Amino acid sequence: MRPRLPSPVRDVADPWLAEPGVALRLKRDDLIHPLVPGNKWRKLTPNLRAAVEQGHTRLLTFGGAYSNHIRAVAAAGAAYGLSTVGVIRGDELAGAPRNWSLARAEDHGMELAFVTRSAYRETLRGLSEDDPGTLRGLEERWGRTYVLPEGGTNVLAAGGAADLVAELPDLGFRDVVCCAVGTGGTLAGIAAALPAGARAVGFAVLKGADGYLEGEVAELHRRGWGRTFGNWRIEHGCHGGGYGRVPAELEAFAARFEERHGVRVERRYVAKMLWGVYGLAERGELGPGSRVTAVITGPPDPAGSAGSEGAVGSAGSAGSAGGAALST
Repeated sequence: MRPRLPSPVRDVADPWLAEPGVALRLKRDDLIHPLVPGNKWRKLTPNLRAAVEQGHTRLLTFGGAYSNHIRAVAAAGAAYGLSTVGVIRGDELAGAPRNWSLARAEDHGMELAFVTRSAYRETLRGLSEDDPGTLRGLEERWGRTYVLPEGGTNVLAAGGAADLVAELPDLGFRDVVCCAVGTGGTLAGIAAALPAGARAVGFAVLKGADGYLEGEVAELHRRGWGRTFGNWRIEHGCHGGGYGRVPAELEAFAARFEERHGVRVERRYVAKMLWGVYGLAERGELGPGSRVTAVITGPPDPAGSAGSEGAVGSAGSAGSAGGAALST
């Protein structure tokens, strides 16, 4: 199936946002492709092309038990005729029944390798530091392979994400483009491609990533564009307690948004981003006349799946007053 590009843009009429004079539209990247949706398509495509051009026949990457990236690499690799390996965080999962996400990856031919959390961290650290011994160890086990980092973020991926901006040709001084931030690649690409006056805001889905994520985005800019940009920032108060955590207030917000606007909302990334946008509007940080383009980076988990490494829980770290806006 061919990708749906450019992805649709939909205006959202919401009286709560209209009151402070904020317009909202949704960039529906979740509709790009049913198996490799959203920012995964944009980030993976240039890497897959590079892998093929370099003569690779195998992709290797990393992720957790419900990683969108793992599923996307498995599907995209199969489409390109490449074998795939997914290194999965948590060796205790090896003998457990496969959850829906890992089962889908295996259905596309991915070999799953479950490792301890300490070994997982050590491997990622070695790759980030360009340690030749780390890559050598991976290739001793799986042969020559094109290694994709956790989340798929590298300079090529950020460049792919930058293509999104060309699909929003009317951006100007009143525009703020928003996205969820896991590893920073999508935000980096968007910020680098924005025209003068437009801004980007990312909403971290990880707890305790203050400063770290900013450094990651800045480094992608230096490596990919040879400069830094001052038109972006990251909000850290909307993670809901950490990756995979969906506190009750966030769940209520997402359910109400779905009810009002007829758009199903993925919880671990997209809901937190939208929650943050409403919070900015409520706090007056989006001035009258602002237009927010919220990038819907991926679809929700299948109905009835336990699609979270965390859990729906108490309000925890709500982080955004916007939760109240749609929860009543």
